[in-house]
Amino acid sequence: MARAPADSVQAAITTLQANCGSDANALRSGLVTYLKLIHERGLAHAEERLLAERDGLACAHRLSATMDKIISIAFGVVTQLLHPQPEATGTATLAIVAVGGYGRGTLAPGSDVDILFMMGSPGKPKSGLRSRNGQGPAVSQTAWSERVVETLLYVLWDLKLKVGHATRTVDESIREATNDLTIRTAILEARHLVGDKGLFDELVTRFDKDIVSGTAPAFVEAKLAERDARLHRAGTSRYVVEPNVKDGKGGLRDLNTLFWIAKYTYRVRDAKELVTAGLFTQDEFALFQRCESFLWRVRCHMHFVTGRAEERLSFDLQPPIALRNGYIAHGGLSAVERFMKRYFLTAKDVGDLTAIVCAALEARHAKPRPVLDRFVSRLRSRRNYRTLESRDFILDNNRITVASNEVFKRDPVNLIRLYWLADRHSYAIHPDASRLATRSLALIDRSVRNDTEANQLFLDVLTSHNAPEVVLRRMNESGVLGRFIPEFGRIVALMQFNMYHHYTVDEHLLRAVGVLADIDAGRSDAEHPLSGEIIGTIQNRRALYVAVFLHDVAKGRQSDHSTGGARVARKLGPRFGLTPAETETAAWLVDNHLLMSMVAQSRDINDPSTIRSFAGTVQTMERLKLLLVLTVCDIKAVGPGVWNGWKGELLRSLYYETQIALTGGHVSASRNERVSAAQAELRQALPDWTGAEFAAYAARHYAPYWLKVDIARKIQHARLIRRAEETGETTVTTVETDGFRGVTELVAAAPDHPRLLAILTGACAAAGGNIVDAQIFTTTDGLALDTLVISRAFDRDDDELRRGERIAQAIKRALTGEVRIADLVASRRPKKDRSRTFHVPTEVIVDNSLSDRHTVLEISGLDRPGLLYDLTTVLSQLNLNIASAHIATYGEKVVDVFYVTDLTGAKIDNTNRQAAIRRAIERIFLDDDGDDAISKTG
Repeated sequence: MARAPADSVQAAITTLQANCGSDANALRSGLVTYLKLIHERGLAHAEERLLAERDGLACAHRLSATMDKIISIAFGVVTQLLHPQPEATGTATLAIVAVGGYGRGTLAPGSDVDILFMMGSPGKPKSGLRSRNGQGPAVSQTAWSERVVETLLYVLWDLKLKVGHATRTVDESIREATNDLTIRTAILEARHLVGDKGLFDELVTRFDKDIVSGTAPAFVEAKLAERDARLHRAGTSRYVVEPNVKDGKGGLRDLNTLFWIAKYTYRVRDAKELVTAGLFTQDEFALFQRCESFLWRVRCHMHFVTGRAEERLSFDLQPPIALRNGYIAHGGLSAVERFMKRYFLTAKDVGDLTAIVCAALEARHAKPRPVLDRFVSRLRSRRNYRTLESRDFILDNNRITVASNEVFKRDPVNLIRLYWLADRHSYAIHPDASRLATRSLALIDRSVRNDTEANQLFLDVLTSHNAPEVVLRRMNESGVLGRFIPEFGRIVALMQFNMYHHYTVDEHLLRAVGVLADIDAGRSDAEHPLSGEIIGTIQNRRALYVAVFLHDVAKGRQSDHSTGGARVARKLGPRFGLTPAETETAAWLVDNHLLMSMVAQSRDINDPSTIRSFAGTVQTMERLKLLLVLTVCDIKAVGPGVWNGWKGELLRSLYYETQIALTGGHVSASRNERVSAAQAELRQALPDWTGAEFAAYAARHYAPYWLKVDIARKIQHARLIRRAEETGETTVTTVETDGFRGVTELVAAAPDHPRLLAILTGACAAAGGNIVDAQIFTTTDGLALDTLVISRAFDRDDDELRRGERIAQAIKRALTGEVRIADLVASRRPKKDRSRTFHVPTEVIVDNSLSDRHTVLEISGLDRPGLLYDLTTVLSQLNLNIASAHIATYGEKVVDVFYVTDLTGAKIDNTNRQAAIRRAIERIFLDDDGDDAISKTG
């Protein structure tokens, strides 16, 4: 890219001389003001054209051209007015060179400006040189160059530019580039801006001769290793829902790495030369350009919107960036989801280009091969035709590839067989074969989709005992999977705009299959003991794999995705070769894949009505087993940290309770008999208690307590209450950690009153505790025994216990009136405006059919700190007794369920009372400030 024309520089000099005269300080200040105007106008013009043309690369070029102009003018003014060059008898040499992204002629609005100041080698010192006008002290070449560099840097810094800079001679640059890959890469893209062109030419010549020659394989290996390390830090999946546009997988840095490698290996100066060099076809180079333009467009918009170098396409940025790119809602997808689908498809294309370049580099011996000798590998391949079950495929460096470019045309089923062979023999697929498969997607038509052999091969891959997730991902990346199963193709790169799902829908489904394969192979027994135990007893293994693969396949449609997915399963089951019974089982699983998670996390599983209803839907033990494993796979594949031991415990409890119901276990013992058995079990665990002491204690608990609480917690509660009696404390607490479940349990025993639960939840909110469940009991003599289950914040038990004790102390201080919980909660509320990235409709359901003894309030809406405190406070103001609370959070959405009665212990039957409850709860969500919302409730 050309630097600023000479007349621009001369115009600046003339203007500054006229305005500032010879005053150095005035000249410098005037130069900064002059350049600031150029910079601001350049940014405004670039943004205006970006919005009008939607050409991100052109925007990056415009911003780079503006920077060229700024540096050229600054250099001209500094060297002609502030620090004139020495006399010609010893002319000082200095050049300014753009490197890195700026060297490519591209800049984002917030990018660093990377420049290299090239200085001539000092040689022998030349003293006595004077400025051109013969006045001023004598200066050396080096001293003059250093003054110019220093002045230029201060000018650029005054413009608030982030400048990455270095000052070196040619010799120093070559020496540094020899040992430093970053410097070598920067020089690879060097571009002369202003100053001594001879210095720049010498740098380029020496770089090609002394650095590049003969070092391509080492450079390629180092850059690919650097890329792997970068992706490990940023996250190895290109399908994370808040991607890093610059450094994430499939982002601009990946494209840059491809060009650096190609430029170094093929010695091209312009990306267009990659076609002539044979690296890309014309279509592939056009794809490279489209990817680069789109990513630059997104990145420039991000910088303009935020006013800084923001590279992470976060949830709050996605709506405005989608709007700036012209996306609107359509076909069941929001504007954001359509925009992000385009982003992820682009990231996938970048991955395809990466595979193409790596394959080409291997062919040139510029990239290390998996084996030592290619010829030996080919000989072995020829001997392995029979092993591969098809003469259409051979082994190349232990990777499966096509025997000729006609294998897919001759038999399109080979497009499926390629992946079947890869799974069957645990071989990787050669990039050339994947590339040819992508070019041959049009061959997968209706006849191939309905081909019995093709579908059997696919089902073998899906249900494989090897690595189905890996092979299915390769099928997806080549486009074969979406073409063979169009229903899956619809959700490729589809993002769900929420904070709960970490991946695109297709990536989530593939990861879920991977989780299932790990459970099936016994690799997850420690983390999922129950699933590992029952997986071998399941009769419908094929139906389970199909259901896991399809459970979210109908996302992005206007209809319910569970119902829509069941229809897809019924359509595809027979095609895959499932029996009618297997097909119906798979469809039922897809239709109900959210049920077990919802019941476990949002219902009181100790309430007989909950178990009756759930068991009535499941009906058989086989379905219960299948649904449990599917639920585990679904939650585990949502993203890192979503699955935890607490959710596993809830699912296991629901499974065991439902197992008893399905097998008739509850009929074998009456309610009174089970209470007596539970009391006897606790009596045996407390041998130091007298018979009278235990009888008095047992009489303090109602029957539900004995039926709902496990023995370990009964022992804990008994010792806690005894401690309170012995010490005379009115409020006692205990804190325990549970590493397996990933939670901390806080138990509080205190005199019951309507606001007790609000105080407990408020203390947790003030300490930053995330409550995932609450178990609430009241004794016959008015003592509340409440257990709060809190997500862990620390890995170490001692750190977590200290946090739990801080919460416990806050509870005691609040109950004694030392502190106001409302004040503590208010201090934790985020200070931010009322604009919301996400819109979650508020829904309040009052249901009397879900429990025999309680009214169930199901409340869903946008989560925020202190929300549970606000809800429990309002419920106490409404004179409702809370029997149990169940808290589930799905990213930004919360679903809180309370089992309540009125003060007499009856259900809330009056419709006017129910309406008042709804209004009071809805007001909490209408106002970000919880205290204001509470004050409005009656």
